[in-house]
Amino acid sequence: MQVNNSQMRFAGLISGLDTESIVKELMNAERTPLVKLLQKKQLLEWQRDSYREVNKLLKDFDTFIFDGIFRQSTFMKKTVSSSNENAVTARAINSSANVSVQIQVEQLATSEVWVSGSDIAYTAGEARTLTFYVTKPGQAEATEVTVEIGENDTLDDVIRKLNRSGLGVTVFYDEFNKNLVMTMNETGEGAVIEVADDATREFMTNQLKFTANGKVLQSIEGSGKNAKFTINGYATERTSNVFTINGIEYTLKNVTNSPVTITTATDVDSIVDAVVKFVNEYNKLVDQLNAKLTEPKYRNYPPLTDEQKEEMTEKQIELWEEKAKSGLLRNDSIISNGLNQMRLDIYTPVELADGTKLYLADFGITVVKDYSQRGKLEIDEDKLRAKIAEDPMKLYELFNNTGANNDHASMGIAQRLRATTKQVTLRIEERAGNSARTNQQFVLGRNIIDIDKQIERMQERLKKIEERYWRQFTAMEQAIQRANMQSMFLFEQFGGY
Repeated sequence: MQVNNSQMRFAGLISGLDTESIVKELMNAERTPLVKLLQKKQLLEWQRDSYREVNKLLKDFDTFIFDGIFRQSTFMKKTVSSSNENAVTARAINSSANVSVQIQVEQLATSEVWVSGSDIAYTAGEARTLTFYVTKPGQAEATEVTVEIGENDTLDDVIRKLNRSGLGVTVFYDEFNKNLVMTMNETGEGAVIEVADDATREFMTNQLKFTANGKVLQSIEGSGKNAKFTINGYATERTSNVFTINGIEYTLKNVTNSPVTITTATDVDSIVDAVVKFVNEYNKLVDQLNAKLTEPKYRNYPPLTDEQKEEMTEKQIELWEEKAKSGLLRNDSIISNGLNQMRLDIYTPVELADGTKLYLADFGITVVKDYSQRGKLEIDEDKLRAKIAEDPMKLYELFNNTGANNDHASMGIAQRLRATTKQVTLRIEERAGNSARTNQQFVLGRNIIDIDKQIERMQERLKKIEERYWRQFTAMEQAIQRANMQSMFLFEQFGGY
């Protein structure tokens, strides 16, 4: 006999029937609609996750475009050579034209240096705030800098705090000459360190033994110099030995007696590599999306129930669910339409402002003729190299021309693909949401909410059905018991014969 809440249950005590098993079998039949609802919910959750996997693929592709062929610098890469790398080196930063430059170095830039006397008399015991006005090379205005010195700070602590302050200097103690040496981190003429008050001047001159002319700390005469050089015969100066002219960064290393030739050329290999990577990533995305669209659907492999999983091994469950999850996005219209639009983005020529039309095929990039490849691209590398060497900026326009008012015909291929992936991503999010959305905010989520409500109603209904079965079996047991009691009574009344 079992007790469920306040209801008395007779589990075959009188009849001898296995009431538990009978009720369980009856309820298994009754639970069939519930199982179907649970399986439907699982399929919706799998489909939601599969959609989100597609959005991750699209996001990764968009990021790849942004970091690669979307950048003008990708198509402006140069190889740079120097006739004397011991004297002058260079690298292209954002130069579009190829150049040949003659540089002769007359003088290298050096840093301003301050050296203290050897009779340093620093003593701890007093906290103080040092205030300076610092003018760095090439600056017209001074910057105020404060340095906090603690009452227990040692000389090493003071040096460390000066180095870490905004003075822009490197300070060290020379044990051989017993001096403090302070060097401006930036090279060039015009560096000035001025004390702001008498207390700072007293500390720097009396304790650290630097020399001051009025409030200005005195550096080694001629220690801060500008770099002096001629470029293509034109004499000029810079505060640093590293500077940029017309997108080329030059580094001066040594004085020269004759001009050094710096030559730039289009880095064809690097640009080809960027285009090849784009084509490979595009083809990879096409393969991944087509795989979703053509994945077979196994209707005989519904999601497993918990009871079914208990009877299977982990490997069996894995293989079963692999088939159960297959084909969830088969022939999906959102993905299919997105792929079709991507193909149009690729095939359609890019119309420039002067009416010129640029085609991918002009640069040796064409659609694979084998239809089974479903629109993948291939490259004639020789043709691509020749076009890059001729004018790399035309290839940049092919991918990134902006056009007027976002007109699709004048948009570059990279611009189009980014717009298409964004549009597809938004449509998928409307259907499958993202990690930041609640179920109420997308279609599949609302469907899951509806199914959860149906499951809840079905579970309540099954509970009542099970209780009814138990009432019926309990009533049967009680009836049999009464019948047995009556039989016994009659048996006794007839003398037990």
